[in-house]
Amino acid sequence: MMSEQKISSFQDFWPYYLAEHRLPSNRLLHYIGTALSLALLIYLLINQQWLYIPLCFVIGYGFAWAGHFLVEKNKPATFKYPVWSLLADYKMFGMALTCQLKKEWPKYF
Repeated sequence: MMSEQKISSFQDFWPYYLAEHRLPSNRLLHYIGTALSLALLIYLLINQQWLYIPLCFVIGYGFAWAGHFLVEKNKPATFKYPVWSLLADYKMFGMALTCQLKKEWPKYF
């Protein structure tokens, strides 16, 4: 776990983010939440149901936060770095879908 020092770039945030997502079951919950929230967002946009868009955040963060609190036993990075956390979640999801995430671990750990 990184010290309480403030992270000042996404490049520095990424290894911190990966360290907070070491357990595969936590990452799986993130992937489920991300996939469901993206699918819902697309559906809502196509059907112009703007009022329900906040549900995308509830679903995405609900699964991710369950992974942190129940599985990884750490505090979500969203609380300190909300934008970078969201970007890193999509980066991790994309890298997992393209089988690139395994190549990322040796760089940092």
